[in-house]
Amino acid sequence: MTPHPGLSLSAVRNGMGRSHVRAKGRTSPDASLQGGSLSALREMPMWPLAATLAVQTMATMALFSIPAAAPEIALELGVSGTLSGAFVSIVYAVGIVSALLAPGFVHRYGAVRVSQVVLVAVLGLLGLAATGGVLTLALGAVVLGLAYGAIAPASTHLLVPQTPKPVFNLVMSLRQIGVPLGGVLGALIVPPISLAAGWRLAMAVQAGPVLALLIVIQLPRRRWDADCDPDRRLWSGVAGQQIRLLRDDPRLWRLSIASFIFSGVQLCFVAFTTVQLTSVARLDLVRAGFVLAIYQVAGACTRPVWGWVADRYLSAARMLALLGFGMAAAACAMGQVGAGWPWAAILIMALISGATAGGYTGVAYAEYARLGGVRRTEATGLGTAAMFAGVMIFPSAFAAVVHVAGGYGWPYVALAVLSAVSAAILCLERGRRS
Repeated sequence: MTPHPGLSLSAVRNGMGRSHVRAKGRTSPDASLQGGSLSALREMPMWPLAATLAVQTMATMALFSIPAAAPEIALELGVSGTLSGAFVSIVYAVGIVSALLAPGFVHRYGAVRVSQVVLVAVLGLLGLAATGGVLTLALGAVVLGLAYGAIAPASTHLLVPQTPKPVFNLVMSLRQIGVPLGGVLGALIVPPISLAAGWRLAMAVQAGPVLALLIVIQLPRRRWDADCDPDRRLWSGVAGQQIRLLRDDPRLWRLSIASFIFSGVQLCFVAFTTVQLTSVARLDLVRAGFVLAIYQVAGACTRPVWGWVADRYLSAARMLALLGFGMAAAACAMGQVGAGWPWAAILIMALISGATAGGYTGVAYAEYARLGGVRRTEATGLGTAAMFAGVMIFPSAFAAVVHVAGGYGWPYVALAVLSAVSAAILCLERGRRS
């Protein structure tokens, strides 16, 4: 196949119009790179990384804007604020389908074109949210979900061939910063606008940057999508390849179980933080949104750190296991939050939960791509489906348990147990380096 024409930092120095192509063609995650880590940093695919990061950020901000504005939405529409969990579940339930089918579209149309479709879906959600009611919000969740699952497979397809082994986990983790970054933007921007001018305007103002990004990434599209295959069948064996990946490698089974649990725990934190802090801890919406932003900042800042550690000191599986035990402790603490809790204690809890539950996905996606080998796009779609399945099930189930239990204590204990068990399963991985 034609070497992927993504732009590295060295290519930028020689002009943005030139594609950086290594003499030996595509570089896999297991390929060696001479010159050490400093040289590898110079060869990072900076512009494709920036583009994929921006797409992830815009899409995630739109998704997390609904939980961030949940109290105001609930007040206007006369529904429970915990229904934000149902909204998130719909997006990820539909996203499972798009994640599993996305590799065929990526191979045929290219990673950039698929990313543009994602941005169109984001615009659809924002438009529906700004003009409708409960049913329209549900329809918007479906529209976003139809494309949201394609983000990671498209990004992996674009980034992996250009990423040197010494910084592989780091690059994949940097791209995943888009998830907490989108959450930070949603938590900091949406609540103040919702209180000042209404939550519908808070949705509508996001459309401008999304549209601008859609147009900008069209500029390098021909170069970056040069390896697409217009004759490839969309449904050509994708499901079979993913089934064989699971069948042939038990490491993918362990990784998928952990990813399922960790993603569910992560989204329970995101979907219920503002509701819990406003209804139980008696914080106002802006302060609760600030706590959610701290959670997201911690996840964003630690993702590249965990990627760097996984590149140098631990296997990806061991790194993920440590984070699993950490999120178990964070869930136990979150279940105890109530009225009278010191502000500093709430912020510390947000930092710990963000660094663990919010910080794991970059390393997980890197491991899916590594284990997938030449089928990295399909493996990433499989990993995305596993994560989305956790997110689909956990928020709605968590809301139901909170209703039955009459509080958040025992539901968070259950999350802690599941996180610890998943971490223990990952510890079955042998060897210091992945």
